[in-house]
Formats: sequence, structure tokens, C-alpha cells
Amino acid sequence: MTATNIRADTIIVLDFETSGLSPDHGERAIEIGAVKLVDGIIVERFQQLMYPGKRINAFIENYTGITNSMLKAAPPCAEVMQDFADFMGGFNLVAHNASFDSRFLCAELNRVKCELQNEFACSMLISRRVYPDAPNHKLGTLVGYKQLPNDGTFHRAMADAEMTAYLWLEMINDIKASHAFEVVPFNVMQKLSRISRHAAAEFLANEAVRYRE
Repeated sequence: MTATNIRADTIIVLDFETSGLSPDHGERAIEIGAVKLVDGIIVERFQQLMYPGKRINAFIENYTGITNSMLKAAPPCAEVMQDFADFMGGFNLVAHNASFDSRFLCAELNRVKCELQNEFACSMLISRRVYPDAPNHKLGTLVGYKQLPNDGTFHRAMADAEMTAYLWLEMINDIKASHAFEVVPFNVMQKLSRISRHAAAEFLANEAVRYRE
């Protein structure tokens, strides 16, 4: 199903909680949350704690609210990632600070002999182009800035994935309203994340014309 010209609102939005900052230093995923969007509607959710095979430190416990006892009772990372690979299928993927989540996703999939072939886009990079006047582009700040739905929970995977999904859809709607797209393609969002902020408006105007022709 993966194709960069399909609708940007047909995607999987995911978020990891992890034992540290980098899988290159032996850190592991400890929770994954994801929502599947089809034509802008959440149709399915995936959430699971996962046991990384080692204890996490007190900072991570306090930051996430995920305890070592919770993880000890969770299934191993390999089992969860096999299930998530099935859930993910060929959908394009979105995360807030996608460079972080994509590294952990690739690392955990590699451990179960799966290769990530899905396309990724970063809602954080795109938000810098769409909302240049926001105080900053952290997820929590943007949720408040755009008054997006939330239950006040942060740094848990499902809550963050859902808020990222609402942010993603808000950006799509704002792009439609300001540049007269009928449907925003996924590859336009990907390209938008890679161009300079000052060129964003002209880029979107040109892409809107191109997709209407």
C-alpha cells in the first residue's frame, strides 16, 4: 500500500517510549502507541508495553510513569514488534520528531528480522513550516497553541500518538484552507518538511496548482 502520492490523511501515527535516547547505545523501546487513520478518521489503535530485557532507570520511570514492575509483566519486545509489523502493513508513517521514533522502530524491527520499508514523515518539522509563529514546536506546546483534543496525559505512547494524529490532521486542514488543496498528498507533506521555512508558502501554492491540473 505504501505510495508517496496517496492521501496524507491515510497513515499510521506512532510514538515510542524508550529506556533512553539512542538504540545505538543499547537503549530499547518500552512502549509503543499507534493510531491508524483512513481518510482522516481513526479506525484502529495499537498500544502495548514491552519488556526490554533489562531494568530502566528511575528517571525514565518518573518521566513516563512506566515502572519496572509494569515492564516485567509485559510481553517481550520481539513479540510486540512482530504484532506491530502486522498492524503497520504498508501504511505510511508519521511521528513527532520522526528521526527519534524511526531509529527505534528500525532497531526493534531488525531484531526480529524485519526491514522497515514504509515511508516516514515528521510532524515536528512540518509544524515549523505551517506554524512558524508558535512559541516552539514541541508536541505539548502545539496541542495548546491549536487547542487540540487531549486528556492532559503526556509521555505515554498512546496519548502522544493520538495528539500527534490530531496535530497532523489540523495541519492538513490548515494547508487545505490556505492553499486550496482538495486532497493533500503524503509526498507533499514529506517535501514540506525538507524545504526552508521562508519557501514553504510558495512551495505549497505551486503544489496546489500542480495537483489541480
